[in-house]
Amino acid sequence: MAHTQRFGSDLHRICEDLRKTEQHLADRLVKRSPRRLTGTGGPEQMMVAEESAKYHVRPKTGS
Repeated sequence: MAHTQRFGSDLHRICEDLRKTEQHLADRLVKRSPRRLTGTGGPEQMMVAEESAKYHVRPKTGS
């Protein structure tokens, strides 16, 4: 929220700032190549995908 408020909810400015940060930290970024999914199903299961991210949802506190 602080990042959004810093740029007045302007998505263009937020993305521009994230790109600058990404360039500044380029030597520390990890780039993963897509990997082929394997399975016993048909061709619909043979698509390229990146590893899924793990998301954790915090329970709401208060009323």
